[in-house]
Amino acid sequence: MAESKAKPLSFSTTIRNPERIPSFLKCILPYEGKVLTSKIIHEIVKNVIREKEYTPVCVSRRPDLRAVLKDEDRTYDEKQLEIIIEMSPQNHKEAGFEAGWDSRFDTWYKMIKEFGFIKYEMGEPIVITQTGHMLVDAYMEKPSNDRKIQLVYLNALMKYQTNNPLRKNLNENAPLPLLLRVIKYFHDDSEENDAGLARHELPILICWGNNDAYEVYQYIKEIRKEVGFACSDEYIYERCLEILKSDNRKYLKIEKICHEAVDEYIRKMRMTGLLSLRGNGRFLDINSFEKELAEYVMNNYMNYPKFKSSNDYIDYMGVVDKQILQIEVHSTTDFSDIRKKTLYRYAAEMGRENVKKELQIVCDKKESKDNILKYINAPTRLEFLTSIALVQSYEGLDVNPNYAVDDEGLPTYTASGGVADIECYDDDYDSYFEVTLMCGRAEQVNNEIIPISRHLREAKADRRLESFAVFIAPVIHSDTREAAEWQNMKYKVDILSFSVDEFLAAIEKSNKASQLLTI
Repeated sequence: MAESKAKPLSFSTTIRNPERIPSFLKCILPYEGKVLTSKIIHEIVKNVIREKEYTPVCVSRRPDLRAVLKDEDRTYDEKQLEIIIEMSPQNHKEAGFEAGWDSRFDTWYKMIKEFGFIKYEMGEPIVITQTGHMLVDAYMEKPSNDRKIQLVYLNALMKYQTNNPLRKNLNENAPLPLLLRVIKYFHDDSEENDAGLARHELPILICWGNNDAYEVYQYIKEIRKEVGFACSDEYIYERCLEILKSDNRKYLKIEKICHEAVDEYIRKMRMTGLLSLRGNGRFLDINSFEKELAEYVMNNYMNYPKFKSSNDYIDYMGVVDKQILQIEVHSTTDFSDIRKKTLYRYAAEMGRENVKKELQIVCDKKESKDNILKYINAPTRLEFLTSIALVQSYEGLDVNPNYAVDDEGLPTYTASGGVADIECYDDDYDSYFEVTLMCGRAEQVNNEIIPISRHLREAKADRRLESFAVFIAPVIHSDTREAAEWQNMKYKVDILSFSVDEFLAAIEKSNKASQLLTI
């Protein structure tokens, strides 16, 4: 057995975006209760590839497979799935699993297991835990219940331990409660700023060996006295090597500790909704809207039970703390005010070409390099960027997005059901914008056009007759346009359908939102 060493906190980047975790859980759900064997893994692998959650390189080399990949309404048939698997031998080995696809399966699901959503071992029944089922159920709601998803992630991360039985790490702490408590110490210190922890200070937390928040606070405070905030990567890197008692620079690379691990740390911690980014992403701080939840986590999870058995650990992780479901978001500020203030600030500061580029990045499912946008999940980022584009394009248009925000006014998750993603008002018309990354026929027609028509009819009856709706997606299915035309014929409602490229071209040609009706 490999000897445990002090290691930096490392979350798997196999499933980088949190919205993919419930998708992977959905793929394994039909096999709950079945004993995990290579045969069952083979079926789960087919499900993951069928759902296009994982695409081997060979798919792009065959026109027939590539055509299925690009069409969201098509899925690979059984013969194609077997061909894909056969053409993609996995040069991969994980402990406890045979090399190849068995080990690839473990790579996909290892972090999901560590978060307590699933329990599996070769030769044992597959178990989806209480929190795993909650996550899938919230994801499957139409629209998805993003607040519940956020709380499930909070449940996982407030319990998560660096030295859990699924890891070999001499470092021993609860990363989220430790982070929150260290930030609180700085808030309570009148000599310090009130913005939280600087990004370059986070590697200290990532490498820290115990759960003594006061000790970490004092350590970082000494660094601030010595070098202030003008701190180089090299300086922090040397400090981290000292903390880890290691000079293994080949394994502990500066880029990994000071950049890659920090990005993943911020991404995972912000999944909980408890953290805000300040100073254009330079500081990580407690989201004051979630102060009560943050206090609950600090008060109840700084001291935590320890486990030798992985089964006992997953059982602990997989049960939801119902108290967190009862604590509501609180603010002394009107959410719509801070949301709007931040939106209009970004519209003033971001160049129009940059907004266009970022819209294309999110629609192409690529990763943003922007210091803030890269930490906003893709569906929410699409709503944010579309709102910015509308503010920039139409002077005098009152743009009101409905995505949830933190205390910086930055989006945390998408608009809830029952309201338009973005409501806009001017002298001529009320306009309602709905955006989605879904490009399949069923998703666009059933989940978008029909509800849009219903909401638009209600708006025309209750608020203003001169109203129209705009539906935006990366690609518009031909049946979606036909469904929108049918709604117009049946109910006399105007629903415009634009691909993102068409939308960008249309707003460049128009001076008022209502002119979209004639383009």
